Amino acid sequence: MHEMAICQALIDQLETLAADRGATRVTGVLLRIGPLSGVEPALLDRAFGLARAGTVAEQASLRIERLPVRVSCRHCGRSSEAAPNRLLCGHCGDYRTRLVSGDELQLARAELEIPDAVEAAG
Repeated sequence: MHEMAICQALIDQLETLAADRGATRVTGVLLRIGPLSGVEPALLDRAFGLARAGTVAEQASLRIERLPVRVSCRHCGRSSEAAPNRLLCGHCGDYRTRLVSGDELQLARAELEIPDAVEAAG
């Protein structure tokens, strides 16, 4: 399952982000995933639970936001949502479209716990 490899890379990114910001832990993660990303959200959620063990993100919650597929029509010039397996213009029905979104896998937000400067000095 390549979702585990994705989660391990995500944990590496979260560890680096936490270290750069002086955070002691990651409390929440928001991922945005498009249906054409090749990632199965349910499997990713399960893999995240395993990958986070023993890391700075061990107690982090994972929220997944599913993004729609959007196309831009080369014929009429308008943008619309489309089905993942049917990238037709929603306005004129033409097949000559360009994918605008729907293949993303983005780390949109990481919530970090950063100790107060007073606590760090004491």
